[in-house]
Amino acid sequence: MTTINQLYSRLISAMGVEDLEIPMTAVKFYKKEDEIPEPVKENQPTISLTSCQAAKQASLGDAALLTTDNIGCVAAAITFGLVDKDQTEPLGDSRVYTDIMRDQSGLGDDFKPPSPKDFTEGNVYACKDSGNMDFALFGKEDVGRFKDVETAKKAMKDMMAIQPPTTKGVFLYSRDFDDIDIIPDVIVLSVTSAELTRIIQAYQFNTGERVTASMGGLRVVNSDLIVRPYLTGKINVAPYCLGARLIAEFEADRMGIGMPFSIFEELVKGMEDSKTGFPFQLYPGVAQ
Repeated sequence: MTTINQLYSRLISAMGVEDLEIPMTAVKFYKKEDEIPEPVKENQPTISLTSCQAAKQASLGDAALLTTDNIGCVAAAITFGLVDKDQTEPLGDSRVYTDIMRDQSGLGDDFKPPSPKDFTEGNVYACKDSGNMDFALFGKEDVGRFKDVETAKKAMKDMMAIQPPTTKGVFLYSRDFDDIDIIPDVIVLSVTSAELTRIIQAYQFNTGERVTASMGGLRVVNSDLIVRPYLTGKINVAPYCLGARLIAEFEADRMGIGMPFSIFEELVKGMEDSKTGFPFQLYPGVAQ
């Protein structure tokens, strides 16, 4: 049994609810100078996947190594440090988000997909204000994700990203991936509000530290739940965003909590140590 599978089993056991399952995704960053193990390379998708799709699939047991060749979301490529935020050339090939834009634009082969710089400068998220309705997701009436370019830039300024880019690949995998025992950088749990309550209680039991949340309406999986914990070394909590809901189909009653692997280890111990002080099985709606 792999390290994360052992820890997950201990976590669920300590929560004391029979047949409880909390979807979990482990994330490992490989820098440009790193050698990616062959068992990891074997999990490169043959079609493009957004980061939220990869996270959802990984939690279900289907691992994915995201690279510049297959990542389906330009914004996630920026966030993960796979491309430079000011790159002026589009990523090329078929990408999930830009394919949606192409389809709604009606331009066919004349459609020019947005570059990373178009995202950085707010042209995509404020497509109506910037006069780039080719970048809309929901047709001619789409007002964009922000009212104007300046608001989009303000929002993106607080979205954490690995820039300048230093990443070769990002591996998202489940606790059942046992080809090799990889120690992840980040763990993401998809939780109900009651499960989140118990997890925070477990973390605080031994640390006494409060959990603060930094959240926005976009780039939640890649920025808020993965890169922010990776760069800050702290837990972050956020509700799933537009793409996670509509494209990856994360459930309406779940939100995400991301944390560095070292904190996940602390959390598991806290859950075990505190189980008689917080009878989770008695929380309303928990034990069905």
